Amino acid sequence: MRKTAGNYREAGLKKTICLSILLCVAAFAQEKGKGGGKPPEVGGGHIPARGPAPAKSGRPVTTTQNHIAVDKKGHPDLPHVHAKNDQWVGHSSGPNDAHYRLDMPWAHGHFTGGFGPQHVWVLAGGNPQRFRFDNFFWSVAPFDLTIVADWNWSGDQIVIYEDPDHVGWYLAYNPRLGTYAHVEYLGN
Repeated sequence: MRKTAGNYREAGLKKTICLSILLCVAAFAQEKGKGGGKPPEVGGGHIPARGPAPAKSGRPVTTTQNHIAVDKKGHPDLPHVHAKNDQWVGHSSGPNDAHYRLDMPWAHGHFTGGFGPQHVWVLAGGNPQRFRFDNFFWSVAPFDLTIVADWNWSGDQIVIYEDPDHVGWYLAYNPRLGTYAHVEYLGN
């Protein structure tokens, strides 16, 4: 058989049709609106619409690391946010929690870069003691160091929320993991 422009077009058309059929089959195999599976209950890119409400009554915390009781199978034993209803789990110690008492609240000024889901930042290096994004520098509360053990300090997204209970602290939320930690603003 002699190769002609028509043969090449016909072969290309057959490949295009086969590929289109495969893509359609794969698309219909996924559950509509679910991307092929159930969305995660914690993390998975979800960003809460608002920060936590003030704690109703502070419970004294007697541990040396910030771990909480697992509230549901598959959820972390760390402070986290439920993707379904934006419930902040683990933010209940109240304003008298000694782990978050600062001698000089806002010693480096107040953060003015923006709060909540409209302001998603990307970590650009550092470690829990001093990290940065967009020329703003921060430090994780010593009590919360276990929370950030799996954070990627050179690429994870975070969202900053104001902390309604602990003067001088903010909450840094990691959408990938669904966890959050208390952070102190160090200036820019």
